[in-house]
Parts: sequence; structure tokens; C-alpha cells
Amino acid sequence: MEPAELNHLASELLRGGLSVEDFVRQLSRSPIADTGDAQLDLDRHRRCGFPEVVFGEGKTLESLERIFTALRAENVDVFATRIKPDFAEELLRTFPTGRYSPLGRTFRIPLDQPPAEAEKNGGRVAIVTAGTSDLPVAEEARETALWMGADVRFVQDVGVAGPHRLPARLPQILGSDAVVVIAGMEGALPSVVGGYVDCPVIGVPTSVGYGANLGGMAALLSMLNSCAANVTVVNIDAGFKGAYVAGLIARNAARRRNS
Repeated sequence: MEPAELNHLASELLRGGLSVEDFVRQLSRSPIADTGDAQLDLDRHRRCGFPEVVFGEGKTLESLERIFTALRAENVDVFATRIKPDFAEELLRTFPTGRYSPLGRTFRIPLDQPPAEAEKNGGRVAIVTAGTSDLPVAEEARETALWMGADVRFVQDVGVAGPHRLPARLPQILGSDAVVVIAGMEGALPSVVGGYVDCPVIGVPTSVGYGANLGGMAALLSMLNSCAANVTVVNIDAGFKGAYVAGLIARNAARRRNS
């Protein structure tokens, strides 16, 4: 336990805001929750700023239920990605306050009572898509950024095949702390957006495209070779990863503005 956290607990104990039993329980709390087939990292929020996110693909329904129950017991704002619709239907029965995005395949169980000190300003993130076929990845990104507390602006279908569309939407993008640009086919849009903004641009290549797109490899290589100096790239279809990086950038930028 970090000294600052220990000092806070001791202060709460001395002023009567924390019982001896609760003080001992907090000190002895394990940083890991063992659900049988998962070892949940309960200390990640302190180390990294946000709690562990659950990757749902490949997990059984029973495993997800155990994981969610354990996280809820630790007062965690649960967020999971790649949750199948039939699993989501069952999870909503078990966790009726949960929210499922069928398009983005994300599942969230928000806190019943968010802590008073929770940050309201997580910065500004713009999410931009080249085409409507990229929307599933974009929705995963949007739900991730919202979970991180960002003010999210969503701009869709402004790909390079219709170059006049992007300038018309620039007012929604300019002033962002980070921009997530999601594109398949040849993946050119992040470079174009990068030439308009003064913040980091995170390119997310998608597997959308015809044969030579190679399941997103063409878009990935194109983005990696971007001539725009502010463009960086995450993995194919990784809407969560792109938005998570953008959310961290935006939160730190907001902290600097507010300090």
C-alpha cells in the first residue's frame, strides 16, 4: 500500500470515519481476486489510473459472471469488451444495471454511487470514422472513452473518397486532446486528419476491405507509414486500445488545464 493511501486510512481511523475492523480489512486486503480461472488485478486503478478491463472473447458465461461479481464486490465500475449478444442477454439478467452496446459489443456495470471525488473532466476525445462499415470498431472506442470519463465527439463517414466531407466536420474535431481515427480499405484517413490538428492522432486500422486489404494489414501498413508526424497506430480492429490511449492523453491534458 502506498504511503499516501496508508496516511489517508490512518487519518480516517483517528477522526472516527473508519472503524478498527474496516481499517484492518483495508490493510489486509489482497491486491488480487481469485475467481478460479482468473486472477483479477485489484491494484491496477491505483497504479494505472483505471481498473482492469475484461476481455470477453474466449471466456465462458460462468467465468464472466464470477469476474463481474468479484469486481462489483470491490466497488469497480465494470467494463468489458467483445461480449457476445447471447452472453449479454444472460448477463443483463444477473446484473440488471448493466448496459450493453450490441454494435460495439461492450458491457458496462456502472457504480451505483460514484465516489464524490470522481473526475468529471476526463478531457476531450474525438472519434472519427472513414466509413459506416467501421462503426463496430468505432462504437467500441466510443464506449471505452465514455467509461474513462472523456467528453466524446463522434464524427462518422468522412473518408478520403469524399474529401470535402472532412473539412465540413472539423469544428467537431478541433480542440480535442486526442483524436482516434478508424479506417479500413487503404487506411489513409489518419494522415489527412493529422494534417489538420495539433494533438496526437491514434490510427485504428480495421479489417474492412476487399481481398488485397488482407484483413486490415493494408490499412495497418499504410497508417504505420503515415507522413503526418502526430499519427501513431494500434492493432487491427483495436477500438478499445486506441480509445484507451486517447483517454489517458485526454485525462492528463485536462489535469494540466485544471491545475
